[in-house]
Amino acid sequence: GGRMHEIVVGGLYRHFKGIIISKDIAVHSETGEPFVVYQQLYGERKTYIRPLSMFASPVDHEKYPDVTQKERFKLMSGRDKALKTHLTV
Repeated sequence: GGRMHEIVVGGLYRHFKGIIISKDIAVHSETGEPFVVYQQLYGERKTYIRPLSMFASPVDHEKYPDVTQKERFKLMSGRDKALKTHLTV
């Protein structure tokens, strides 16, 4: 795909499983593919990387039919609001 994916580093995103924070953009040393480095703000608070193209992709509604959110990761505005509207799955 040729479309640009815009990621706010340090931004809070709502994943359908909970809130995450984007930490950085990492580049694969061999392929040059950009990855988003992000941390869960729920559960074990693990840090993950995911290809940027996948980060910006829509939710697979066949796999997750109950999820109403269209985007896999949706940028949220305010931090306070974020923590109050924590999704439970």
